[in-house]
Amino acid sequence: MGKVVGIDLGTTNSVVAVMEGGKPTVIANSEGMRTTPSVVGFNKDGELVVGQLARRQSVLNPENTFYGVKRFVGRQYTELQPESKRVPYTIKRDELGNIKIRCPKLKKEFAPEEVSAMILRKLAEEAERYLGETITGAVITVPAYFNDSQRQATRDAGRIAGLNVLRIINEPTAAALAYGLDQRRPQTIMVFDLGGGTFDVSILDIGDGVFEVRSTSGDTQLGGNDFDRRIVDWLAEEFLKQEGVDLRKSDRQALQRLTEAAEKAKIELSNLSVTEINLPFITATEDGPKHIEIQLDRPKFEELCGDLVSRLRRPLKRAIADAGLSPMDIDEVVLVGGSTRIPMVQDLVRSYIDLEPNQNVNPDEVVAIGAAIQSGIMTNEVKDILLLDVTPLSLGLETIGGVMKKLLPRNTTIPVRRSDVFSTGENNQTVVEIHALQGEREMANGNKSLGRFKLTGIPPAPRGVPQIQVSFDIDANGILQVTARDKTTGREQGITVSGASTLSDAEINRMISEADKFAEEDRSRRERIEKRNRAKALTDQAQRKLKEVTLDFGSQFASYYRRRIDVLCEEILKSLEQDDERSLDRAEGDLQDTLYELNREIRLQYDDEDDDDFFGAIKKTFLGDDDDKYTEDYSYDPRQTDYYGGYSDQGGGYNSPPSRDVDRTAGGYGNDSYGDGYYNNPSRRPSYNDNLNDGYDDYNSQSRRDSGGYSDRSNRTNKGYDNPARRPGYNDDPYDPYSNPASSPPRRGTPPSRVDSQTGSRDNYPPQDPYNSRNPSRNDSYSNDWDDEDDEWF
Repeated sequence: MGKVVGIDLGTTNSVVAVMEGGKPTVIANSEGMRTTPSVVGFNKDGELVVGQLARRQSVLNPENTFYGVKRFVGRQYTELQPESKRVPYTIKRDELGNIKIRCPKLKKEFAPEEVSAMILRKLAEEAERYLGETITGAVITVPAYFNDSQRQATRDAGRIAGLNVLRIINEPTAAALAYGLDQRRPQTIMVFDLGGGTFDVSILDIGDGVFEVRSTSGDTQLGGNDFDRRIVDWLAEEFLKQEGVDLRKSDRQALQRLTEAAEKAKIELSNLSVTEINLPFITATEDGPKHIEIQLDRPKFEELCGDLVSRLRRPLKRAIADAGLSPMDIDEVVLVGGSTRIPMVQDLVRSYIDLEPNQNVNPDEVVAIGAAIQSGIMTNEVKDILLLDVTPLSLGLETIGGVMKKLLPRNTTIPVRRSDVFSTGENNQTVVEIHALQGEREMANGNKSLGRFKLTGIPPAPRGVPQIQVSFDIDANGILQVTARDKTTGREQGITVSGASTLSDAEINRMISEADKFAEEDRSRRERIEKRNRAKALTDQAQRKLKEVTLDFGSQFASYYRRRIDVLCEEILKSLEQDDERSLDRAEGDLQDTLYELNREIRLQYDDEDDDDFFGAIKKTFLGDDDDKYTEDYSYDPRQTDYYGGYSDQGGGYNSPPSRDVDRTAGGYGNDSYGDGYYNNPSRRPSYNDNLNDGYDDYNSQSRRDSGGYSDRSNRTNKGYDNPARRPGYNDDPYDPYSNPASSPPRRGTPPSRVDSQTGSRDNYPPQDPYNSRNPSRNDSYSNDWDDEDDEWF
């Protein structure tokens, strides 16, 4: 089963939230915003855009950009107020009296439910992107004062969007859920919800996990957009006085710019005392372009909207009265909706309830959070919560004389079922018509008609004899079902009431198919854009790669692949310009293959260098960093091994005994004072573990000098350790024979020869161990014994 989300489908903005780990989380959209504008549009190419992208095109493409459609959902055209019809796009009435929104770009008409479905689908896709799983179900919020047809239309919008609408929940009730989820103290709260297009106020008792709605009231034609229109009218009147042009009639783009500037000014006046409105080139006349530059302060704004605030008082008072309470009985006031940030609205609540409104909830997100909590209740993610909502308006049926008989008074807790018995009004009447109504007026024609149906097959009988039982059944979504049953015959007839503007099943199925078509077009467009972006990114990557290769290996390295990559990059850019997807796919694939081959060449090159670096590292380890001056490896010590790696055991020269007696007069080693056992003792045989500094200290010791060892005076004078310029110190690198600049490294050439003490011949010997403390390559006092001409001892 897929995930279930909570959706606040607002007039101006919409929000989606989900339960994660037992906590509600608001999901940000792809633009990084937590609220999504409830705007739908079709761009110049006829492609569907929703949210912020649609809002951005509203000025340049107003007739194909639709917003505020929540006010049209579930309504007939005749029910709209004149202000609601004043929008930059075209709305019209169809043959059934329902509202249709015209889209010139596509040359077709949309029902408001279809436009709402596009917003819902956008929110569901954002949730799927965030969660990584399919969204199958949703809890959708509606204003508490929505009638039955508007609730059913919202459910139909969810169906068109491909969602299983598990519950329709009132917005103030959802806000109370979000506020009271962690509240343990029983209290009575008032939820004051002023959104972009609707206003609701509800009174609830909360505590111990029970949320019981005591009353609700509101106005579905009052919201923040009406405050915006007051500013628009003021700006248009001021411009009309100065320029003689009414911007509300002459130009749709100008009207849209006025609307956006008005909304911005309203928001700024919530924090500032005065705001500047600048609209350059708002229109043009024969005299040239015209501009608007005017200031609006908060007192003037409050003057313009004073009557709207007065309209807020009426539902506020009625909700408290219907709950049987006084303002003093309210423990907490929760503000919901962006328009509650208007200072004069907060002042109204503060003065009437004598309480400071609660500021601990985000008015833009609290409803969606409550919807997510309700989704958690329905999927058992949230337990021990009981929600008892109410029906906002009275429900009844029309009787003789056009009088409404109420079966369910307003603020009746739902779900609920009520029945009453009626009879015929004429003799021998075999058919009765059941007319379901919703409202508070005494006469039927003053209330909202929810639907009609007929019960037939009634046996002829005198007037008042037949017994017809009529039942009203409201589910938890607030959806009404009406049934009528003849108690004599048992014949029954019923309808699920959804109002005159409800779409038929055929229309809903058609809209679902069209919505799927739009979704498929959106996916194809997104895939096409992503493909183009990938191709462009691949060419950028290839060009960066070529620059790196040039810097690392030179311009001639892998020249074939370099030329091939340049050609393929040009082909990709040309395919992007011509929108040739087939050529683009081929060139992109070839470029990927060529980059792979180039990378393989680079790896091979690096492998060769790594081999060189490996052997070079060995030479550096033994010989020091200046490896250009050595070609021979002096790693074998003739005092320890013979040429082939074995220890010496014969006398003379190479194979002389380990006493190391060498004729000093021949320029060789001095007479060693060490005994035979010294070198034959494995524990004293020089090795890689010897401390070289210890070796130097040993040579400089007094015992060595007294025994005629290495520090004899002739050596000491010219090149011995007593020479301050040549005495190794702590600053010398023990692993670098050339760290002292006074030493002269041996020249590249044949290995040095030594004088055999018995034969007097000079023998070349294999390379010596640089780590041996007796090795000339490590003993700086011998570095000057090299002959630059013949590389032999003096």
